[in-house]
Amino acid sequence: MKKVISRFTVLLLLTCTAVHGQNAKKPTLMVVPSDAWCVQHGYVQHYDNQGIATKVPDYTKAFQENTDLLLVISKINGLMAEREFPLINLETVLKGLQNSSARNIVRTSRDTGASINESPLDQIVKTAKADIIIQLTWTENKQGPKNSITYNLQGLDSYTFKQVATAAGTGNPSFSTELPVLLEEAVIENMDDFTYTLQQHFEDMFDKGREVTLQILTWEDWSGDLDDLSFEIEDWLDANCVEGRFSTTDVTSTYALFDQVRMPLFDDNGRALAARNFFRDLSKKLSGPSYNIPNKLETEGLGKVTLILGSR
Repeated sequence: MKKVISRFTVLLLLTCTAVHGQNAKKPTLMVVPSDAWCVQHGYVQHYDNQGIATKVPDYTKAFQENTDLLLVISKINGLMAEREFPLINLETVLKGLQNSSARNIVRTSRDTGASINESPLDQIVKTAKADIIIQLTWTENKQGPKNSITYNLQGLDSYTFKQVATAAGTGNPSFSTELPVLLEEAVIENMDDFTYTLQQHFEDMFDKGREVTLQILTWEDWSGDLDDLSFEIEDWLDANCVEGRFSTTDVTSTYALFDQVRMPLFDDNGRALAARNFFRDLSKKLSGPSYNIPNKLETEGLGKVTLILGSR
Protein backbone atom coordinates (compact mmCIF):
# COMPACT_ATOMS: atom_id res chain seq x y z
CA MET A 1 0.00 0.00 0.00
CA LYS A 2 2.82 2.39 0.90
CA LYS A 3 4.53 1.71 -2.44
CA VAL A 4 1.31 2.53 -4.29
CA ILE A 5 0.93 5.81 -2.37
CA SER A 6 4.59 6.67 -2.96
CA ARG A 7 4.32 6.09 -6.72
CA PHE A 8 1.11 8.12 -6.86
CA THR A 9 2.80 11.02 -5.02
CA VAL A 10 5.78 11.05 -7.37
CA LEU A 11 3.47 10.96 -10.40
CA LEU A 12 1.41 13.82 -8.98
CA LEU A 13 4.50 15.93 -8.34
CA LEU A 14 5.82 15.33 -11.85
CA THR A 15 2.44 16.24 -13.35
CA CYS A 16 2.22 19.47 -11.32
CA THR A 17 5.77 20.42 -12.31
CA ALA A 18 5.03 19.85 -15.99
CA VAL A 19 1.83 21.89 -15.84
CA HIS A 20 3.61 24.72 -14.02
CA GLY A 21 6.36 24.77 -16.67
CA GLN A 22 3.78 24.92 -19.46
CA ASN A 23 1.82 27.76 -17.79
CA ALA A 24 4.82 29.82 -16.66
CA LYS A 25 4.72 33.28 -18.18
CA LYS A 26 7.70 33.97 -20.42
CA PRO A 27 9.44 37.30 -21.04
CA THR A 28 8.83 39.15 -24.29
CA LEU A 29 11.98 39.29 -26.42
CA MET A 30 13.28 41.48 -29.23
CA VAL A 31 16.45 40.76 -31.22
CA VAL A 32 18.56 43.70 -32.42
CA PRO A 33 21.98 43.89 -34.09
CA SER A 34 24.65 44.97 -31.61
CA ASP A 35 26.25 48.42 -31.67
CA ALA A 36 29.57 46.78 -32.57
CA TRP A 37 28.06 45.04 -35.61
CA CYS A 38 26.39 48.27 -36.80
CA VAL A 39 29.63 50.28 -36.44
CA GLN A 40 31.68 47.57 -38.14
CA HIS A 41 29.36 47.61 -41.17
CA GLY A 42 28.88 51.38 -41.30
CA TYR A 43 25.22 51.46 -40.24
CA VAL A 44 25.50 54.43 -37.90
CA GLN A 45 24.29 57.98 -37.48
CA HIS A 46 26.54 60.76 -36.20
CA TYR A 47 25.31 63.48 -33.89
CA ASP A 48 26.63 66.03 -31.43
CA ASN A 49 25.79 65.09 -27.85
CA GLN A 50 26.56 68.25 -25.87
CA GLY A 51 29.81 68.75 -27.75
CA ILE A 52 30.77 65.07 -27.90
CA ALA A 53 30.72 63.41 -31.32
CA THR A 54 28.62 60.27 -30.91
CA LYS A 55 27.77 57.30 -33.12
CA VAL A 56 24.43 55.55 -32.76
CA PRO A 57 23.13 52.55 -34.74
CA ASP A 58 21.05 53.22 -37.85
CA TYR A 59 18.84 50.14 -37.75
CA THR A 60 16.62 51.23 -40.64
CA LYS A 61 19.58 51.62 -42.99
CA ALA A 62 20.91 48.23 -41.87
CA PHE A 63 17.64 46.49 -42.76
CA GLN A 64 17.38 48.31 -46.08
CA GLU A 65 20.92 47.53 -47.22
CA ASN A 66 21.90 44.24 -45.54
CA THR A 67 19.70 41.28 -46.46
CA ASP A 68 21.74 39.01 -44.18
CA LEU A 69 20.49 40.94 -41.15
CA LEU A 70 16.87 40.04 -41.83
CA LEU A 71 17.78 36.38 -42.36
CA VAL A 72 19.83 36.18 -39.18
CA ILE A 73 17.24 37.89 -36.95
CA SER A 74 14.50 35.72 -38.47
CA LYS A 75 16.49 32.61 -37.60
CA ILE A 76 17.04 33.68 -33.97
CA ASN A 77 13.36 34.65 -33.71
CA GLY A 78 12.44 31.21 -35.02
CA LEU A 79 14.62 29.45 -32.45
CA MET A 80 13.05 31.52 -29.68
CA ALA A 81 9.52 30.89 -30.98
CA GLU A 82 10.21 27.13 -30.90
CA ARG A 83 10.81 27.59 -27.18
CA GLU A 84 7.50 29.50 -26.89
CA PHE A 85 8.94 32.93 -26.12
CA PRO A 86 6.74 35.89 -27.19
CA LEU A 87 8.60 37.97 -29.77
CA ILE A 88 8.52 41.55 -31.00
CA ASN A 89 9.87 42.05 -34.51
CA LEU A 90 12.43 44.86 -34.76
CA GLU A 91 11.68 45.65 -38.40
CA THR A 92 7.97 46.10 -37.63
CA VAL A 93 8.76 48.45 -34.73
CA LEU A 94 11.07 50.50 -36.96
CA LYS A 95 8.33 50.97 -39.54
CA GLY A 96 5.95 52.14 -36.84
CA LEU A 97 8.52 54.66 -35.60
CA GLN A 98 9.11 56.27 -39.00
CA ASN A 99 6.17 58.69 -38.77
CA SER A 100 6.82 59.69 -35.15
CA SER A 101 10.54 60.16 -35.88
CA ALA A 102 9.69 62.45 -38.77
CA ARG A 103 7.53 64.52 -36.43
CA ASN A 104 10.27 64.72 -33.82
CA ILE A 105 12.73 66.11 -36.38
CA VAL A 106 10.69 69.32 -36.59
CA ARG A 107 9.68 69.42 -32.93
CA THR A 108 11.79 71.72 -30.73
CA SER A 109 11.66 73.14 -27.24
CA ARG A 110 9.45 76.22 -27.00
CA ASP A 111 11.87 77.87 -24.57
CA THR A 112 15.33 77.05 -25.93
CA GLY A 113 14.77 75.78 -29.45
CA ALA A 114 16.66 72.59 -28.58
CA SER A 115 15.66 69.50 -30.52
CA ILE A 116 14.60 66.20 -28.97
CA ASN A 117 17.64 64.02 -28.36
CA GLU A 118 16.79 60.35 -27.96
CA SER A 119 18.86 57.40 -29.07
CA PRO A 120 17.36 54.92 -31.56
CA LEU A 121 17.44 52.11 -29.00
CA ASP A 122 15.64 54.32 -26.43
CA GLN A 123 12.90 54.96 -28.98
CA ILE A 124 12.65 51.28 -29.84
CA VAL A 125 12.42 49.93 -26.28
CA LYS A 126 9.87 52.59 -25.28
CA THR A 127 7.71 51.64 -28.25
CA ALA A 128 8.16 47.86 -28.20
CA LYS A 129 8.17 47.44 -24.38
CA ALA A 130 9.98 44.12 -24.65
CA ASP A 131 11.15 42.65 -21.35
CA ILE A 132 14.54 41.61 -22.72
CA ILE A 133 16.61 42.91 -25.64
CA ILE A 134 18.86 40.34 -27.32
CA GLN A 135 21.88 41.96 -28.96
CA LEU A 136 23.37 39.86 -31.73
CA THR A 137 26.86 40.02 -33.21
CA TRP A 138 28.18 37.59 -35.80
CA THR A 139 31.05 37.17 -38.25
CA GLU A 140 31.49 34.69 -41.07
CA ASN A 141 34.66 32.59 -41.27
CA LYS A 142 36.04 30.83 -44.34
CA GLN A 143 38.39 27.88 -44.10
CA GLY A 144 39.01 26.66 -47.63
CA PRO A 145 35.74 25.24 -48.96
CA LYS A 146 34.18 25.25 -45.49
CA ASN A 147 32.39 28.06 -43.66
CA SER A 148 31.49 28.76 -40.05
CA ILE A 149 29.93 31.47 -37.90
CA THR A 150 31.30 33.13 -34.77
CA TYR A 151 28.45 34.66 -32.77
CA ASN A 152 27.68 36.48 -29.54
CA LEU A 153 24.20 36.76 -28.01
CA GLN A 154 23.69 39.17 -25.11
CA GLY A 155 20.41 39.25 -23.22
CA LEU A 156 19.87 42.75 -21.77
CA ASP A 157 17.17 43.80 -19.31
CA SER A 158 15.31 46.49 -21.27
CA TYR A 159 14.77 48.62 -18.14
CA THR A 160 18.38 48.71 -16.89
CA PHE A 161 20.36 47.46 -19.94
CA LYS A 162 22.23 45.17 -17.56
CA GLN A 163 23.37 41.92 -19.15
CA VAL A 164 21.35 39.01 -17.76
CA ALA A 165 22.39 36.19 -20.10
CA THR A 166 25.04 35.49 -22.71
CA ALA A 167 25.95 32.83 -25.26
CA ALA A 168 28.96 32.91 -27.56
CA GLY A 169 30.96 30.54 -29.70
CA THR A 170 32.00 29.37 -33.15
CA GLY A 171 30.19 26.69 -35.08
CA ASN A 172 31.93 23.71 -36.64
CA PRO A 173 33.18 24.26 -40.20
CA SER A 174 30.54 23.24 -42.74
CA PHE A 175 30.24 23.02 -46.50
CA SER A 176 26.97 24.94 -46.25
CA THR A 177 27.05 28.54 -47.51
CA GLU A 178 23.61 29.54 -46.19
CA LEU A 179 24.00 32.02 -43.34
CA PRO A 180 20.86 30.97 -41.39
CA VAL A 181 21.96 27.33 -41.49
CA LEU A 182 25.46 28.19 -40.28
CA LEU A 183 24.03 30.35 -37.50
CA GLU A 184 21.65 27.66 -36.30
CA GLU A 185 24.45 25.08 -36.30
CA ALA A 186 26.58 27.45 -34.24
CA VAL A 187 24.04 28.56 -31.61
CA ILE A 188 21.88 25.48 -31.18
CA GLU A 189 24.20 23.86 -28.62
CA ASN A 190 23.96 26.84 -26.24
CA MET A 191 20.41 27.98 -26.97
CA ASP A 192 18.66 26.01 -24.22
CA ASP A 193 21.07 27.26 -21.53
CA PHE A 194 20.71 30.81 -22.86
CA THR A 195 16.90 30.79 -22.82
CA TYR A 196 16.87 29.07 -19.42
CA THR A 197 18.91 31.95 -17.98
CA LEU A 198 16.56 34.50 -19.57
CA GLN A 199 13.60 32.73 -17.99
CA GLN A 200 15.30 32.61 -14.60
CA HIS A 201 15.89 36.37 -14.74
CA PHE A 202 12.24 36.96 -15.56
CA GLU A 203 11.05 34.71 -12.74
CA ASP A 204 13.40 36.56 -10.38
CA MET A 205 11.57 39.76 -11.35
CA PHE A 206 8.27 38.07 -10.45
CA ASP A 207 9.60 37.32 -6.98
CA LYS A 208 11.72 40.40 -6.28
CA GLY A 209 10.29 43.03 -8.64
CA ARG A 210 11.63 44.82 -11.70
CA GLU A 211 14.68 46.99 -11.13
CA VAL A 212 14.28 50.72 -11.92
CA THR A 213 15.94 54.00 -10.90
CA LEU A 214 14.43 57.13 -9.33
CA GLN A 215 16.21 60.47 -9.58
CA ILE A 216 15.03 63.58 -7.72
CA LEU A 217 16.03 67.02 -9.03
CA THR A 218 15.00 70.49 -7.85
CA TRP A 219 14.46 73.81 -9.56
CA GLU A 220 16.63 76.71 -8.35
CA ASP A 221 13.60 78.58 -7.02
CA TRP A 222 12.41 75.69 -4.85
CA SER A 223 12.82 76.69 -1.20
CA GLY A 224 12.60 73.21 0.31
CA ASP A 225 15.35 70.91 1.56
CA LEU A 226 15.65 67.50 -0.08
CA ASP A 227 17.78 66.24 2.80
CA ASP A 228 14.71 66.26 5.05
CA LEU A 229 12.23 65.22 2.37
CA SER A 230 14.35 62.21 1.37
CA PHE A 231 13.31 60.38 4.56
CA GLU A 232 9.65 60.71 3.53
CA ILE A 233 10.49 59.44 0.05
CA GLU A 234 12.35 56.47 1.54
CA ASP A 235 9.28 55.65 3.63
CA TRP A 236 7.14 55.66 0.45
CA LEU A 237 9.64 53.39 -1.34
CA ASP A 238 9.78 51.02 1.62
CA ALA A 239 5.98 50.74 1.61
CA ASN A 240 5.54 50.34 -2.16
CA CYS A 241 8.59 48.46 -3.45
CA VAL A 242 8.53 44.66 -3.57
CA GLU A 243 9.72 43.53 -0.13
CA GLY A 244 10.82 47.15 0.45
CA ARG A 245 13.83 46.67 -1.82
CA PHE A 246 15.72 49.80 -2.90
CA SER A 247 19.05 51.54 -2.34
CA THR A 248 19.67 55.19 -1.48
CA THR A 249 22.72 56.07 -3.58
CA ASP A 250 23.05 59.81 -3.05
CA VAL A 251 21.21 62.57 -1.18
CA THR A 252 21.97 66.30 -0.96
CA SER A 253 19.79 69.33 -0.28
CA THR A 254 18.97 69.57 -4.01
CA TYR A 255 19.49 66.07 -5.43
CA ALA A 256 18.70 62.45 -4.60
CA LEU A 257 19.24 59.16 -6.38
CA PHE A 258 17.60 55.83 -5.53
CA ASP A 259 18.64 52.79 -7.55
CA GLN A 260 17.91 49.07 -7.45
CA VAL A 261 14.31 50.13 -6.81
CA ARG A 262 12.22 46.97 -7.17
CA MET A 263 8.74 47.74 -8.47
CA PRO A 264 6.03 45.10 -9.15
CA LEU A 265 5.70 43.74 -12.69
CA PHE A 266 1.92 44.12 -12.58
CA ASP A 267 -0.57 46.45 -10.92
CA ASP A 268 -3.49 45.37 -8.73
CA ASN A 269 -5.59 44.72 -11.86
CA GLY A 270 -3.01 42.37 -13.36
CA ARG A 271 -1.85 44.85 -16.02
CA ALA A 272 1.82 45.33 -16.86
CA LEU A 273 3.15 48.19 -14.75
CA ALA A 274 5.42 50.87 -16.25
CA ALA A 275 7.94 52.78 -14.14
CA ARG A 276 6.18 56.07 -14.94
CA ASN A 277 2.88 54.73 -13.58
CA PHE A 278 4.54 53.25 -10.51
CA PHE A 279 6.06 56.60 -9.46
CA ARG A 280 2.96 58.61 -10.37
CA ASP A 281 1.54 57.88 -6.91
CA LEU A 282 4.67 59.37 -5.34
CA SER A 283 4.31 62.44 -7.58
CA LYS A 284 0.68 62.85 -6.47
CA LYS A 285 1.62 62.39 -2.82
CA LEU A 286 4.25 65.16 -2.98
CA SER A 287 1.91 67.55 -4.79
CA GLY A 288 -0.98 66.77 -2.40
CA PRO A 289 -2.14 68.78 0.63
CA SER A 290 0.39 67.27 3.04
CA TYR A 291 3.40 68.58 1.10
CA ASN A 292 2.11 70.98 -1.60
CA ILE A 293 5.24 70.51 -3.72
CA PRO A 294 4.57 71.05 -7.44
CA ASN A 295 6.60 68.55 -9.46
CA LYS A 296 7.15 67.21 -12.93
CA LEU A 297 7.62 63.52 -13.76
CA GLU A 298 9.86 62.56 -16.68
CA THR A 299 11.11 59.22 -18.00
CA GLU A 300 14.31 58.15 -19.70
CA GLY A 301 13.96 54.89 -21.57
CA LEU A 302 11.82 52.42 -19.66
CA GLY A 303 13.65 52.17 -16.36
CA LYS A 304 14.69 55.64 -15.20
CA VAL A 305 12.23 58.17 -13.79
CA THR A 306 13.07 61.73 -12.77
CA LEU A 307 10.96 63.87 -10.44
CA ILE A 308 11.73 67.58 -10.67
CA LEU A 309 10.49 69.43 -7.60
CA GLY A 310 9.41 73.07 -7.46
CA SER A 311 7.29 73.58 -10.59
CA ARG A 312 5.72 71.78 -13.50
